[in-house]
Amino acid sequence: MSNCRRTILVSAYACEPGLGSEIGVGWHWVLEMSKYFDLWVLTRKSNQENIERWIKTHPTDHKIQFIYYDLPRKLRFWKKGLRGVRLYYLLWQHLTNRIVKETMYENRIEIYHLLTYGNALWPASRFGQKKFFIWGPVGVGDIIPAEYSKHYGIKSRLIELIRRLSVKTLPINRGFIRRCRDAKLIFCKTETTLNQIPKPYQYKALVFSDVAVEMKVNQGPPPTGGTTDNTIRYLAVGRLDAWRGFDLLIEAFNIAQKRNNNIRLEILGMGSDKSRLETLISKHSLQDYVKLDGRVPMETYYRKMAICDVVVNPSLKEGAVTVAFDSMSFGKPLICIDTGGYTRYFNNDYAVVIPRTSRQEVIEFLAKGIIQMTDHDERKMKGIRAQLAGKKLDWNHKGENIYQEITQRYSKCLTY
Repeated sequence: MSNCRRTILVSAYACEPGLGSEIGVGWHWVLEMSKYFDLWVLTRKSNQENIERWIKTHPTDHKIQFIYYDLPRKLRFWKKGLRGVRLYYLLWQHLTNRIVKETMYENRIEIYHLLTYGNALWPASRFGQKKFFIWGPVGVGDIIPAEYSKHYGIKSRLIELIRRLSVKTLPINRGFIRRCRDAKLIFCKTETTLNQIPKPYQYKALVFSDVAVEMKVNQGPPPTGGTTDNTIRYLAVGRLDAWRGFDLLIEAFNIAQKRNNNIRLEILGMGSDKSRLETLISKHSLQDYVKLDGRVPMETYYRKMAICDVVVNPSLKEGAVTVAFDSMSFGKPLICIDTGGYTRYFNNDYAVVIPRTSRQEVIEFLAKGIIQMTDHDERKMKGIRAQLAGKKLDWNHKGENIYQEITQRYSKCLTY
């Protein structure tokens, strides 16, 4: 393999070690792909310091060529954190097209991979698209039904309305159709995304989760929790966006708490939906049972994962996927809502997978799952099975699958 390593230019706007969410996923993909391919990785200059610090202390077998670029200061003074990220990304993709072209020409690179961001509505390098174009994992088309979103605040309802309109206009979205046409391989986060790909191009697409199990926390037998009392601790993690379903979880916890007074819920994350969730907690007088503890460092997050008893991911579409896979690492049973994406890797042998039906039914199913997980023996058994399943879904296995899909598709294209 060392004599025929192909070279790929990877566009990874979000790519940084030691973090969760999409930026951490981008980093893991780059590390795994570097085992099989020679990589040139285009990413933000703001990621450079952390990347170079990590590389100094974690030498890899194969060198990765990083290209760093940020917009000029006069074009980014308005961006802060996630505020303005969409516009910034659009400008970044446009202004880095020249870098993609020059790098691929000078180094005779024929394969271009748009890795992050994973939104199929967002653009790719126009030059890169004309080469052997790998796209994704991407998501599009997963929307929140009105019976859920009518409970949201005004801003979140408007966002969901815009998303529904964007999905309806996909058949006439020229940029989306062009990317579907040009791509030689499309990794889709969910079945819904695959079904949104125009039928003439669906043969190039497959459902392929973007996340795997983090091996550095996948050590030893499943922890049994950090307390000796009868309290059963449930942990949910994610940005506090309305579509992530934390309101459903609080409603369900209100039902379950009336049946078992020993349960507690901790939600980690910040976001625009915080005030609505606080109001909901107060409405049900759950202040002693449900805590919103904000954003925490990764070390704190791992510690809380270790001492909790059950992990819950109430997202109505792909979201908090890293947390779901981390539950396997720590040997914790997961309660989740079926999204048609990452939940394909979970089943009721070691998790509680809830169908996304009506809002009231989902709340009742969540409450039932919470009560089900108060049984110590069932929690323990599901945790053991979860950790065993996770060993087959780690990043090493994911890297092998990525390599196989890319090389098989590239070889087929060479024979045409």
